[in-house]
Amino acid sequence: MTRPGPRAAILISGRGSNMAAILDNATAEGWSDQIALVASNRPEAEGLGLATARGVPTAVLDHQPYGTEHRGRFDTDLAELVLAHGATWVVLAGFMRILGPGFLSHFPDRILNIHPSLLPRHPGLHTHRRALEAGDREHGCTVHLVNESLDGGPILAQKAVPILPDDDEDRLAARVLVEEQRLFPQVVRAALEGRLQRSDACGDPASSSQTKAVFT
Repeated sequence: MTRPGPRAAILISGRGSNMAAILDNATAEGWSDQIALVASNRPEAEGLGLATARGVPTAVLDHQPYGTEHRGRFDTDLAELVLAHGATWVVLAGFMRILGPGFLSHFPDRILNIHPSLLPRHPGLHTHRRALEAGDREHGCTVHLVNESLDGGPILAQKAVPILPDDDEDRLAARVLVEEQRLFPQVVRAALEGRLQRSDACGDPASSSQTKAVFT
């Protein structure tokens, strides 16, 4: 039986590794009934099969038929899909579409994203390569609220890893992914349990290898 209260929809575009980590944590820790849906904009996304195998409802809303001309309509239809499944929070777990006002307006301060860098450093793509090229001593991941700025919403939690002398892009990415899969489920659960405390700053994002979080 599904308990009353906040529920989340997880949006993916690919293999769904962070999604799987969230679902596995939810099952192990007893909050799996708070996951309403896993949805993708790509019918071939591998993560859909992982969600189905875990008993989570799935849906596809392919963005391609909308093209660029009807991008706003895609955002609206996606919001309606999420709301129809009873979700009040949205979790972006490798969802490779930039969401516009037609979606964001339905979930103010209730969309979570994980980004593979210590924001505000290295927003956007190719973060591991850019961290290496910049000579950074640390890299990591950030969970933040989503707004209309690219990777610019309020930071909720971060985890840093050291950059080692023999690191290449793949080695660094693998170590960061381990931390993503530890951190993201914690923040998603905190959001659903009302334990998030919004803050527009989380200190120096690269000053410590300790997790930084504003949830209790």
